[in-house]
Amino acid sequence: MPDRLHVICLMSSSLDGGLHASRCTKSPDGTSKDWALLYEALHDRLAGDAWLVGRATMAEMAKGEATRPAAVPTVQRSRHFAKGIAKPFAITVDTRGELHFGEPKIAGDDVVVLLGKDVSDTHLAELAASGVSYIVSAEEQVDLKAALRVLRDDLGVTRLLVEGGAAIVGSFLAEGLVDELNVIVTPTLDARANMQTFVSYGRDGLAGKTSLSLKSCDRLDHGAVLLCYDVRSVDGR
Repeated sequence: MPDRLHVICLMSSSLDGGLHASRCTKSPDGTSKDWALLYEALHDRLAGDAWLVGRATMAEMAKGEATRPAAVPTVQRSRHFAKGIAKPFAITVDTRGELHFGEPKIAGDDVVVLLGKDVSDTHLAELAASGVSYIVSAEEQVDLKAALRVLRDDLGVTRLLVEGGAAIVGSFLAEGLVDELNVIVTPTLDARANMQTFVSYGRDGLAGKTSLSLKSCDRLDHGAVLLCYDVRSVDGR
């Protein structure tokens, strides 16, 4: 087994860096609705054995309701893996335990939730009862490096696609955990004041934290292009 995961960030962006294609101008052939199809095709081609999104992105997919058991059973605090769990995995970072899952799968993939240490036993019991697997960090915030080690060692994940939102992508880059960055640039403009770009990280940004080296540039359908970069952190990782 490799020493660590191979982490690929996969994002889609307007020409001026906008994150949400639905808010952008249309391409000349009027096919803005096809950006999602381009993204899904690249997701499949990259062949990750797990994909990861932040809490806000997963909230659009997780449609369960909160449940409160009358008596909270003894729960496993550090990690719990549902019986029969198998790759590929749908992973999310939900530090405070705000997401609820009515079923153990998202888009057909088994869910794994990464949580901070202060998550309640009640919420962990709810996840376990829903057939959802979880990993609890030893820190208040999710320790991404430690979580990736568990995903590798315990679940056999070797190739992870990080797919948003902007804050989670920024966190992975700042921690030096990204090996490759794939960006689909669509022939659109967002151009709103204070628009959200596809990557963000605090007031100081990522200047000086990463180095990008262009691997390839491919033309896609409808005037979009795919830019692929090797990523290195400042310590040369």
